[in-house]
Amino acid sequence: MWIAAAAGALLVLVTGLLPLGAAGDILAHVAPVLVFLVGVTIVAELADSSGVFDVAAHRTAVWGRGRTLRLWLLLVALGTGITILLSLDTTAVLLTPVVILLVQRAGLPVLPFAMVTVWLANTASLLLPISNLTNLLAQQQLSASTLEYASHMWLPAVVAVMVTVLVLGLRYRRDLRGSYPVPDAPVVADHVLFRCSAAVCLAIGPLAIAGIPVMWISVAGALVLTLLFAARRRERLRLDLLPWRLVVLVVGLFFLVGSAQQHGLDQLLSDAVGHGSSWGSALRLAAVGGVGANLINNLPAYASLEPVAAGAGMLYPLLLAVNLGPLVLMWGSLATLLWRERCRSLGVDVPWREFALVGLIGVPLLLILTTAAEQLTR
Repeated sequence: MWIAAAAGALLVLVTGLLPLGAAGDILAHVAPVLVFLVGVTIVAELADSSGVFDVAAHRTAVWGRGRTLRLWLLLVALGTGITILLSLDTTAVLLTPVVILLVQRAGLPVLPFAMVTVWLANTASLLLPISNLTNLLAQQQLSASTLEYASHMWLPAVVAVMVTVLVLGLRYRRDLRGSYPVPDAPVVADHVLFRCSAAVCLAIGPLAIAGIPVMWISVAGALVLTLLFAARRRERLRLDLLPWRLVVLVVGLFFLVGSAQQHGLDQLLSDAVGHGSSWGSALRLAAVGGVGANLINNLPAYASLEPVAAGAGMLYPLLLAVNLGPLVLMWGSLATLLWRERCRSLGVDVPWREFALVGLIGVPLLLILTTAAEQLTR
């Protein structure tokens, strides 16, 4: 996918469909978000190497006391926390294999746990700007502090997680019965790296709420852990820690959308979304954004609709659409694509029909209830 985005971006630049000045403006707009993405990815990868996620999942299994439903609910809490503090891609890429291996060792059905992981990667990404790239972009447009943003989105965020638990809990209620043996505890090779990595992960959220720019938080965290690993486990420092494919994909998608905006896309979407700021107008925007996210991926859907939503004062409903909407088609969210890749690498194949069926049931409920909640927090 990143190759296609890069090729498309190069084409619109070479042909002049996207003027170089407009391309420069786009890069300036997304640069802080991309720096954060690189920093937080390095933090998450090194934390995973130190055993933070393995230990957290094992403690969850211990607290589950052998009851499958309790374990599932505790993993909901773990996935929610990781998504909020370390972004949805961390949940999709790093927590997914940890959860799958845990439930496989416990002899439990994998599907309910794999599905709740990918749903939470999307639905738990509303509360803080750092939880999703789209949130960071919207925060720039809103000129809102992290605390101001969270005070507006806390209720939709709670509703989104509750709906996730309701929909998936009912769908897989038969598989969540019974008990399991608690697996053996993972071995932590270096306790200093483990403690420091856990401390850095836990510090990101509070520092962001305190008002420190998230770009510098992620850079500082990545630098601290890189220096520690260089001193203690140099072999863990690899070039593939840098998410360069992800960076190319994001830039390419934004260039393609920018080119379309140069040729009338804004007016077309403005007509589709309509005007006003009532619940009905917010729901209409959420529907358009949700459909767009499933068809063309949530990042270009957000980039396409951002000027229209910002002009109408409807950026928060747009975030509901592009964060919660892309749960019907598997290419709707980059996090979902990464999750599917990790599932397949572990021999777990989630049928697309099952994924779409659950999404068709849950997404309308998510958008209706969270847009109502967002209206209450205005």
